Amino acid sequence: MESKSVLWIENPEEMVDPELLSFFPFSFLKNNCILPLKNEKGEIIIATDDLLKIDIGEIKSRLNRNVKIAITSADSIHRCLDKYYYHPTTSQKVIDDLNSEEITHLEEDIDVESMNLLDLANKAPIIRLVNQVLYKAISMRASDVHIQIGETVLKVRYRVDGVLHDIFVLPRKFHPAIVTRIKIMSNLDIAEKRIPQDGRTSIKVDSKKIDIRVSIIPTFFGESVVLRLLDRSTFLFTLNELGFSEDTYNKFNELIHLDHGIILLTGPTGSGKTTTLYAALSKINNPGINIITLEDPVEYNIEGINQIQVNPKVGLTFANGLRSILRHDPNIIMVGEIRDRETAEMAIQASLTGHLVFSTLHTNDSTSAIVRLIDMGIEPYLISSSLVGVMAQRLVRLNCPQCSELVTPPLKELQQIFPEGEDFSAIKYRAGKGCKLCFNEGYYGRKGIFELLVMDEEIREVISEKISADEIKKTALKKGLVTLRMDGAAKIKEGLTTISEVLRVTQEV
Repeated sequence: MESKSVLWIENPEEMVDPELLSFFPFSFLKNNCILPLKNEKGEIIIATDDLLKIDIGEIKSRLNRNVKIAITSADSIHRCLDKYYYHPTTSQKVIDDLNSEEITHLEEDIDVESMNLLDLANKAPIIRLVNQVLYKAISMRASDVHIQIGETVLKVRYRVDGVLHDIFVLPRKFHPAIVTRIKIMSNLDIAEKRIPQDGRTSIKVDSKKIDIRVSIIPTFFGESVVLRLLDRSTFLFTLNELGFSEDTYNKFNELIHLDHGIILLTGPTGSGKTTTLYAALSKINNPGINIITLEDPVEYNIEGINQIQVNPKVGLTFANGLRSILRHDPNIIMVGEIRDRETAEMAIQASLTGHLVFSTLHTNDSTSAIVRLIDMGIEPYLISSSLVGVMAQRLVRLNCPQCSELVTPPLKELQQIFPEGEDFSAIKYRAGKGCKLCFNEGYYGRKGIFELLVMDEEIREVISEKISADEIKKTALKKGLVTLRMDGAAKIKEGLTTISEVLRVTQEV
């Protein structure tokens, strides 16, 4: 009779609350096959596959709340634990082993330069925990690790293919030790907790060197940490690996081989502009020319190129650095970003005196970059005489090669992305359904979509007349401009990505 009154839960994943998991050691949940859940009424539910195994007294003492018992399958419980609590043989085992004495000995002398995560796996628990967090991030192809402190828990999140995922929920008490460990690795002030700090470090994983850029800021509940992982083997691409169509590749390749002029790349943060700039510089780099860059920060060192780190604290801004570079006999200059009128004027002066200048702007599309320069106070005739090309770009996630399959999307979606009169029956539309390889996202890896505006006499004339971005775009479209959305549509036809992904990163302009 009693078993009839026990709730059966078909899909516990919909009710998982990661914060509840942090009240229990992973080994306790795994060995007893139990899963704490929270329903829409805020009640605590303990799901198990066997009522006889559950120790209700210990559960109530840990939660300090009344609980309700439910039944679900053992497979569902293990799947949820693996997804939301991570694997017991790595970081959770470290957490279970931690004690206050080991935390106080965190600041031991570690040779970070020669650090290899695999070699350090059996060292002090906090060191091992931080190492495992980084190692897992690298194995998941994460570009960033976010360590966010809340009122009761510490969350570790990974950005994979541009999207953040919650990976660990750790007890809050480990926050000071973890942050201190990261500060030691990146040579930051472990006593300073009131102001933001930035640092760098590097680690070795399976003979690969991973550069890590560290950003720490004070928040209401404590210091928040973001680690940018820079893997040279995956960061440095050649031009033909970025996702250009054949026509765009040929046009851009011609631009970067000019002897003077300005080439601008536009797009929001994280759209791949720096990667494209590095690919372009690597393509044209040879012993016969002098390439100098001004960057904030320098992402990677490229052999044969003089790279300068901007440092506003000592007066080395983009504008001041650019002024000095012009006296250093460069052929090609790369300015990380045009942020103000002074930098824009210096870049134009450099291009008009026989230098090829690369730089970036934060605008939505190619034609908006021209209007942005005019808004900065640059005369239209200077823009039309110096600018040779503007390329807007975005990154779209690619369909997972393992689980993508042919599907039929709704007609409304197709009409959003393809022009009127398109033969929808000829489109081989693919989408990923989710698998272990892509972490059930349906996407694996990213490629660029591009909008390349090449200047010609007609477009220069339109710019000189101070006409709006819309008018410039209309003129460019008549001359064959391929917009971001049009390039995205071409990649959808190739089965590389989905309509929803292209719509996510583009907008009508």
